[in-house]
Amino acid sequence: MSKSLQETFVDRVARLTATLAGRPLDDALAVELNQRCGPGSVDYESLAEACRDGVAEGWMCQREGGGIRYGRVLKAAAATHGFSVDVVDMADIAGPHHVHPNGEIDLVMPLAGPDGVEAGGDARFDGQAAGWKVYGPGSAHRPTVTGGRALVLYLLPEGAIEFTR
Repeated sequence: MSKSLQETFVDRVARLTATLAGRPLDDALAVELNQRCGPGSVDYESLAEACRDGVAEGWMCQREGGGIRYGRVLKAAAATHGFSVDVVDMADIAGPHHVHPNGEIDLVMPLAGPDGVEAGGDARFDGQAAGWKVYGPGSAHRPTVTGGRALVLYLLPEGAIEFTR
């Protein structure tokens, strides 16, 4: 019996978060992730494909507000080593300002094509092209995609995020 796309996604995330648990969320981690799991790597491409497929199947980015499609895919749990997983679909827009009490790890996946599910494009998330961006504990931002459309996968330690006004 083959695994569903959702089960396969959980397995991929769990393998990744196993390498992140207990690590400082800092620039050094971003450099390492981009070298080890950056665009073109098996890890990056398999996560990006799973996210595109999840959006196409309708179990990712199920909510919409302010021109942004989004959704929590996985709650923080032992299976994901204490990380929650959210995925957003944004095109040339700034999202709501928020604080990362424990930090945030972002996988940026630019999209192209009218259906928004083809890989590629020049979109950037907070200035980051395809690849990984890491925010340390206590950091804050207004997440912004420029130059097109992108999916962004957010890993939040303990699922912690605080939206501001």
